[in-house]
Amino acid sequence: MSVYEKFAEEILLAWQGKLDFSALIDGASRLEASGARPLAAVLYRTWLSRNPSPYAHIVQFNLGATLSNENDLVGAEAAYRQAIHLAPGFIQPRLNLGTLLERLGQVEEALAEWRWVVQHVPSSSTDNKPLLVMALNQLGRVLEMRKQLDESSAMLTQSLALEPDQPDVLHHWISLRQKQCAWPTYAELPGVSQQAMRDATSALSMLSISDDPADQLAAARRFVNKKVLAGVPVLANATGYGHKKIRIGYCSGDFCLHPVALLTVELFELHDRERFEVYGYCWSPEDGSPMRQRVIRSMDHFTRIHHVSDEAAAQQIRADEIDILVDLQGQTAGARANILSYRPAPVQITYLGLPATTGLPSIDYVIADKFLIPEQEAMHYSERPLYMPDIYQVSDRQRPVGSQPSRSECGLPADGFVFCSFNNNYKFTPEVFDVWMRILARVPGSILWLLGDNAWSRQNLHQEASARGIDPARLVFAPRVSPENYLARYQTADLFLDSFPFNAGTTANDALWMGLPLLTLCGRAFAARMAGALLSAAGLASLITFNLHDYEEKAVWLAEHPQELASLRAHLRAARTDGVLFDTPRFVRNLEERLQALVAQ
Repeated sequence: MSVYEKFAEEILLAWQGKLDFSALIDGASRLEASGARPLAAVLYRTWLSRNPSPYAHIVQFNLGATLSNENDLVGAEAAYRQAIHLAPGFIQPRLNLGTLLERLGQVEEALAEWRWVVQHVPSSSTDNKPLLVMALNQLGRVLEMRKQLDESSAMLTQSLALEPDQPDVLHHWISLRQKQCAWPTYAELPGVSQQAMRDATSALSMLSISDDPADQLAAARRFVNKKVLAGVPVLANATGYGHKKIRIGYCSGDFCLHPVALLTVELFELHDRERFEVYGYCWSPEDGSPMRQRVIRSMDHFTRIHHVSDEAAAQQIRADEIDILVDLQGQTAGARANILSYRPAPVQITYLGLPATTGLPSIDYVIADKFLIPEQEAMHYSERPLYMPDIYQVSDRQRPVGSQPSRSECGLPADGFVFCSFNNNYKFTPEVFDVWMRILARVPGSILWLLGDNAWSRQNLHQEASARGIDPARLVFAPRVSPENYLARYQTADLFLDSFPFNAGTTANDALWMGLPLLTLCGRAFAARMAGALLSAAGLASLITFNLHDYEEKAVWLAEHPQELASLRAHLRAARTDGVLFDTPRFVRNLEERLQALVAQ
């Protein structure tokens, strides 16, 4: 008997009220397995209308799942709500309804469903524990996306207390602690070892924890082994395409008001169109910013791939016969590493997105310079360094700058030395914060001007300052503003204090562009050498230190020698026009020479 003949028999029995519950479940499962999901929904609905049963809530739940899979979200919502109406303590439809409401954009309503589960399901219930963990994880995920970091952390902490062996949840828990400056990052959790925490640390989070490039490589490879496709067909023509113009493709989810776009947009504009044809592959948000429009205009071809699968995106890149594909994302949020797994281009390069090795076997090269990745450290990178002669980081010379704000407009005291560190707060560590507080103690009347990332990092940093004997009022937090007003702020500070082991990257570029001297602490890993690379290119090696003691002493000395700071500012003003650091046309020419050599191999 065929599936359809069996369906005809079962639908008739359901209409007659003669199909028992187990036969219904078997029949619907058979239909779904054969690809006839709409018929399964018809069978469920017929049975529900003609068969009063104490199991109706289960059938409504199954109907909801079937309709959801068919993208009938309105019908699915009605079925889930009916299942809850019939059995208010039934947990599964509440979990699914939350997911469905999130898809519909009703996020508060989704959170309410998951919160109901957390509030009504006892943690002692062994049978329901997986469902409680699922609700907690959904809450943690969405609350993190909504930047409700403290509540997100609380949900994930509860989840890990119930089920410690959740590496993906632990990964987010660690990141949340970094964002809130909740130290130590690896706080104690019952049943979770320090090694488990380290193994769950993402490649991005590891940058603020370790200066060892081998640790960066290990973290990257853990992600690749768990999350990235392997063994898929290679799409590119390995021998190349012989185009008159080299086709270079840039792919990113950050072609918007994002640091990567802010750095690279002039690179796209300055490519020599006699020798290169520039393609952009984009899954970025449509943020409506002038920067996004400028990026789009800078490309010869701009293709949105947000709506297609990784394989389809790779097929599009292959169809365009891209000679060199440049990944601008690495292992950062929103990355689509599986596009690269299909090797849609003969040469694949990573640049700027992740300031570390990606660990991706599909990436051939990383754009670097010999300060950023010393040759003796190259063994810790899965990519081969593609060395630039002057500096690895490109700059945009056209960035608009607002009017310089006064101290009072910035919430700063009228007098006193202004140290600043406008890095993201997740880069801050207790070891460097110790030094910052000692610097404040040694420079009377000085203040530390920081980026106000979130309320919880501000509160924690105030507490940490107080614990070190520093008045929390000497920490001033700047709100986020438009790019031109953000740049203007640098003119009001006296000295930028870099973070370690995750240095400033784009932020260092901005500070130096605005003529603000930056003091860095340099280490071994990519992220710990970014600011040092920029200072070297600017001819300011005197601002590079290699241990915490020298970093502290140099900061205090500079604060006590205003004439030296004035000289450094004058040097930076000259570097804007006369040095290699901000010579973007020179950077583009040097990069193009290397790209041509790769295609010619």
